[in-house]
Amino acid sequence: MRRNFAARLGVWSAHHRKTAVIGWLVFVVLATVIGGASGMVTASDDEMGVGDSGRAATILKDAGVDEPAGELVMVGARTAGGWRDAAADLSKELTATGEVRDVRAPLPSKDGREALLRFEIKGPSDEAGDRVQPVLDTVDAAREKAPDGITVHQFGDASSEKQLSDLLADDLKKAEFTAVPLALGILLVAFGAVVAALLPVGLALTACVAAFGLLSLASHQLHLFETTYSVMFLMGLAVGVDYCLFYLRRERDERAAGRDAETALRIAAATSGRAVLVSGLTVMVAMAGMFLSGLLLFKGFAVATILVVCVAMLGSVTVLPALLAWLGDRIDAGRIPFLNRRSKKGAHAGGAFAGKALRPVLARPKLFAAGSAVLLLALAAPALGMKTEQLGLEKQFGSDAPLSIAYKEITAEFPGGPAPARVVVEADDITAPRVRAALDTVTEQAGDGAELTVHKAAGVAEIAVPLPGDGTDAEAKKALGELRGNTVPGAFDRLAGQGVTAYVGGDLASSEDFSDQLSKGIVPVFAFIAAVTFLLMLFSFRSVVIAVTSIVLNLLSVGAAYGVMTAVFQHGWGAELIGSERVGAIENWMPLFVLVVLFGLSMDYHVFVVSRIREARDQGMDNRAAIREGITRTAGAVTGAAVIMVAVFAVFGTLSMQDMQQMGVGLGVAVLLDATVVRMILLPSVMTLLGERNWHTPRWLSWLPRISHSEDVPAAEPRRHAQDAYAAR
Repeated sequence: MRRNFAARLGVWSAHHRKTAVIGWLVFVVLATVIGGASGMVTASDDEMGVGDSGRAATILKDAGVDEPAGELVMVGARTAGGWRDAAADLSKELTATGEVRDVRAPLPSKDGREALLRFEIKGPSDEAGDRVQPVLDTVDAAREKAPDGITVHQFGDASSEKQLSDLLADDLKKAEFTAVPLALGILLVAFGAVVAALLPVGLALTACVAAFGLLSLASHQLHLFETTYSVMFLMGLAVGVDYCLFYLRRERDERAAGRDAETALRIAAATSGRAVLVSGLTVMVAMAGMFLSGLLLFKGFAVATILVVCVAMLGSVTVLPALLAWLGDRIDAGRIPFLNRRSKKGAHAGGAFAGKALRPVLARPKLFAAGSAVLLLALAAPALGMKTEQLGLEKQFGSDAPLSIAYKEITAEFPGGPAPARVVVEADDITAPRVRAALDTVTEQAGDGAELTVHKAAGVAEIAVPLPGDGTDAEAKKALGELRGNTVPGAFDRLAGQGVTAYVGGDLASSEDFSDQLSKGIVPVFAFIAAVTFLLMLFSFRSVVIAVTSIVLNLLSVGAAYGVMTAVFQHGWGAELIGSERVGAIENWMPLFVLVVLFGLSMDYHVFVVSRIREARDQGMDNRAAIREGITRTAGAVTGAAVIMVAVFAVFGTLSMQDMQQMGVGLGVAVLLDATVVRMILLPSVMTLLGERNWHTPRWLSWLPRISHSEDVPAAEPRRHAQDAYAAR
């Protein structure tokens, strides 16, 4: 057959080594330098919003109204009024920092033993996190020198933003310095040679670096969240190492089978290289489904993952063949005693073990298909009761984090203080009597603590409405529902035809609107991903059965991941083992994210394994023999890739933030199950039961092009080399 595109790329790169390697290095350097010079643009609060809360934020932004970053400091004492001297001194010290304005008189609590200092950070609200450090230092100093019986707690927009940014930076640094050595150590065990282990890690890291630069450029058009870079690194390292591992493992197997260097590289390019292209394309198209969510967060995730997967894929099919051609046998340089286990015949321990484990599966396919399906469904069962929400600070950072403690203490004494709802009203004439009357009505009905602010020049007014409870619990949600469903419509609906609009925003409203948009977006996203996966697999293998099987197996992996996440984080089963705690819910964006990522990542293994099975079929084997050949030949690479992915995801499962932990555990468990239960048991047993129907192409699809899944075997070698090798085993 005509040599496929991946083979042509590999052969060209091998014959133009300097051009391929230098071109890659120039690309990485240019992307890094230009991206670093341009800087990353993060999304502002109003851009993150959706629904009515998003409209409220947009009105304020368009009117030039910048909500200042408010801060709260609570000073407590054992007796009523015992805080007065400490609060007075702290107010003076805060003013002396030059970073605060409008330090209001202390607001006593109901029992008089606590007082709340309220003030704002100077400058634009989006820069408050960078300016708040002197204020934090002042409060810390006051806390340390406070006499016995005096407590000091601080919470606010700027302080929480500062801690979140610092925590994200520390977590990403921890992930980088932990995941990379882990991946390298696993590859050293897998290959038993230093050079062979360094090559995939080096290419994956350079792909991540280049993608970081490209993402910075893209952020000027699509503003990003700070977590986007963590997601990019997670995906880039995982798929970058995997793609190189698949390619390199096939080339080494062919060399061990007695082929010369050029033929081995050509076969690896035509087989594993093609699988990398199909897998990478599937991942990128699946990630594009996140654009249908309607949320800026997922659009950023989509751009980041598409960029890093594309760069990693291109590096694997271009610069990797060039490096392999240049290194030759030096790829085995730096052999580690007792770890380089490859025999002269090219058999690997992974393949030998897989062959033994596969015998009972192929002998009793019905039993193992039913058993593995039941296991996955049992793991998925807890997901039926999954509860999602936008996790608050206490759940996100942990109940023992200083910021969480401060938030809990302040909201206990001053409910609704840190996160009030905001009614935003825009009118052609904000001072009109009927508009003013409606504003006064809502302010009065909102109760004690509600504050009305009118921006006359902008034609905008806002009402800060304290919410009961801690500002995020069921009591607060009930109050928000009353405000949105009755209070605001009752006052302003009759003015709708007179150029007056009113929306309810604030932190809780934003969280509720975000969750509503997620529930609306998950259906089109899933439909898109399922359709794209089906079409790509159909085009690649010309089989409806293979395409449908791919989707079903992926859904089982996703369901199991959902179930484990629910069991660990919602119900607390084993949460302490990873240093986490029961939070009673899953981060609301996590199910959609895990669905999209797993649908993409699982295609790595699926395409790689099924391509090898199809290759064996093309060489004349019957269905059962081809399954055995494909599984055993890919077992070592799939095992190594899965171990690396699980290790990388496990690192994220140990980070500080709850959403990073949930992402790490969910993805890690899913990949582990996908590479073991699904690929080693469920896939071969189902394909055995389906028999020749796996490869049947309906007449109405006969127009699909025939794509070679193997490279032509040199004339000096028997055509049925692979089947002879299988028979010999």
